[in-house]
Amino acid sequence: MLALGTAGWATAALLLWQSSVVPSLRLPHLDEHRYFSASLLRATASYGRFSFVDWVLTTLVQLAVLAVYARKGAQFARESAAGRLGTGMLLGMIGFALVWAAQVPFDVADLWWQRRHHLTHLGYFTQIFGNWLALGGQFVFLCVALAIVMGLARKLPRLWWAAAAPVFIGLALLFAFVSPYLLSKHRLHDPQLQAASVRLERIEGVRHVPVVVEDVHDITSLPNAEATGLGPSRRVVLWDTLVRDFTPREVTVVIAHELGHLAHDHIWKDIGWYALFAFPGTLLIARATRRRGGMARPEAVPLSLFVLVALSLLALPAQNAISRHMEAEADWASLEATHDPVGATALFRRFVPTTLSEPNPSSFEYALLENHPTIMQRIAMAKAWRSYAASEAQSP
Repeated sequence: MLALGTAGWATAALLLWQSSVVPSLRLPHLDEHRYFSASLLRATASYGRFSFVDWVLTTLVQLAVLAVYARKGAQFARESAAGRLGTGMLLGMIGFALVWAAQVPFDVADLWWQRRHHLTHLGYFTQIFGNWLALGGQFVFLCVALAIVMGLARKLPRLWWAAAAPVFIGLALLFAFVSPYLLSKHRLHDPQLQAASVRLERIEGVRHVPVVVEDVHDITSLPNAEATGLGPSRRVVLWDTLVRDFTPREVTVVIAHELGHLAHDHIWKDIGWYALFAFPGTLLIARATRRRGGMARPEAVPLSLFVLVALSLLALPAQNAISRHMEAEADWASLEATHDPVGATALFRRFVPTTLSEPNPSSFEYALLENHPTIMQRIAMAKAWRSYAASEAQSP
């Protein structure tokens, strides 16, 4: 049975991975020193080094806190009079609060570093206490997830994971559909960009997708954009910092990139990958918590939180590789739609001084933190596309 499940998982993963629109290309090796000044490269290396160390320390502290809580947290269950389900939620709340408190110093350090480099306008008080709505949403989701898992584990002690995974996949689908409606946004007013988006919709075969703008300039100076939604809720969301600070030609490349995500069903594929990770993930949590009486018992909740975070960390390199694969597809779709490798190269080069992203980070950072191709890989793809398009034009 295990062998059959593993074979099915591998087949599904292979099908999701192989559905690529990018032809087999050998990207040219480019020297970042030809594209960026030595001082800028030193600045990005310094910025990235601090951010990486901060992330590593945050992760280690979170794991340490949850490991201690996994060993000691069960004693709270014996002192609770909230009932089985209520005690489970209480233990989840305590674990959530411990992780939040443990990461506050590192969040403050990261904010200080971003403020020092003029990448954010957030104050320290706002960073720590000003996002209670988002924290509340995460806490509510944790409580709902625990209620689902503990309820199913009581009915299906050994097979709850097989029933819980489809429920979480359904919740992921629901969130993907409603998330565009939760954003504060307005219409794109630039007539040149409006015309470009209509033209790109037609070229990429994605019709009736509004391109909207989210105002973030009072929070950050970073540029960003995203494709979001399913079916009628699909949107391309541009941050106003991108529209304000980049040229129309560069923003057009971004719009084509985001429409490429929608044209090639990347949000659906994201959910497909989530489903593939959900089943083995819930199974491993079920196996790990059996010695605590299984997930029907509140005593198992602290251990389940530790296992969940540890599994998420172990899966991070694979998840980043999957994301980079789809981002490369969207870059290629953008080049195919715009026929503008010069604009794409200019866009990618502008990302370095505006975000302080390292053009060519270390392999370790690349595996753990980079969910997009590196800047140099993206510039190399634009260069390779030009050669590819020229050869296609010459072929009979």
